[in-house]
Amino acid sequence: MPPKRKSLDESAREFFQSSVTSQKEVANSAAQFVKIESIHLTQQQPRRYFDPEKLQSLVQSISAQGILEPLLVRPLGNHQYELVAGERRYRAAQIASLTEVPVVIRQLSDPEALQLALIENLQREDLNPVEETEGILHLLALKLESDREGVISLLNQLANARRGFTDNVVRNEEQQLIEEVFASVGRLSIESFRTHRLPLLNLPEDILSALRSGQIEYTKAKAIATLKDEAARAEILEEAIANSLSLSQIKERVNAAKPTKEKEELKSRFDVTYKQAKKSKQLWQDPKKRKKLESLLSQLEKLIESESSSIIQASERPIVKTSDSEPESLEQIEEESALGAEKQGLSDQELGELLGVSNLIIRDYRVKGKKPPAGLVKKLQEWEVKGDRWVRK
Repeated sequence: MPPKRKSLDESAREFFQSSVTSQKEVANSAAQFVKIESIHLTQQQPRRYFDPEKLQSLVQSISAQGILEPLLVRPLGNHQYELVAGERRYRAAQIASLTEVPVVIRQLSDPEALQLALIENLQREDLNPVEETEGILHLLALKLESDREGVISLLNQLANARRGFTDNVVRNEEQQLIEEVFASVGRLSIESFRTHRLPLLNLPEDILSALRSGQIEYTKAKAIATLKDEAARAEILEEAIANSLSLSQIKERVNAAKPTKEKEELKSRFDVTYKQAKKSKQLWQDPKKRKKLESLLSQLEKLIESESSSIIQASERPIVKTSDSEPESLEQIEEESALGAEKQGLSDQELGELLGVSNLIIRDYRVKGKKPPAGLVKKLQEWEVKGDRWVRK
């Protein structure tokens, strides 16, 4: 009886375990050194974004100790190789000006190479959710010999059949291949991938493009994607990439750029929900729903407390009284604070709030000399720029 043929996943797992393990491979000559310029990157690498600080830390480590774990490559012919796993080490080696790097060479098909790259990055938790989603989708397409749309259609058909909505039109071999991929990746179920990860690919195209090119990290891109205005979103995305803005700076700009209409709609939605909640009998009678409501109310109370804390602190300020004057009221204290702030200068955001416009308009006028709206010109003439602050003339 002929031996049972190994599945592609078993073969890939063996390749991974035997190829990318530890420093011992270098010592026992399982790895060999090749010129770094003979190694080429592939477009199907799942990882696109590399944290600059972590990369620089690896550069310093490699400069001091060399590469302790070999790269995994596959031969292209004429002493040229394609990188399969270890792109961060490869990039760090280039920055550190290494001329040769240790590699393990393996004969791999396209699906095997992609699967190994996925497994390595997933084990290291190096992929963001979009990279992971596109990598798994690409691997499924290779195995099923289909395109991305065909794979998504198959996953939906499989889900509908399992729920009994339709007859199972997915062939057994296709279903087995799909199950093999998710078993080897070991991170997501088929249904979780379909319902929670595939929708990520509906992010705005400019955001996806920046993610795919490795220009920005996922959490920052996701924050920018909440902005519906395409022009404002593109401007913040460009600034975030160019100036390496932090996540908090990005959120500040996104919130400032959101139009007043959105804020009014949110207030209206809150009012409607509040009225519906008061009228709902089931909401108050059902213990589970009541417990959930209590949790939501606690979150809302915390939001309100954080906003009102500054007002409370101001109200607790000692009342100033001189022999010739009445005690200062809270209104007088706030007015004096505002005047003091104006003398010290206002930030773009503070001036924007004072004039009732987006801080992006104020910043563009200050930094780029971009002409503001006609109604704003006269108001801005009352102010002058000192450094990065606005001071009333």
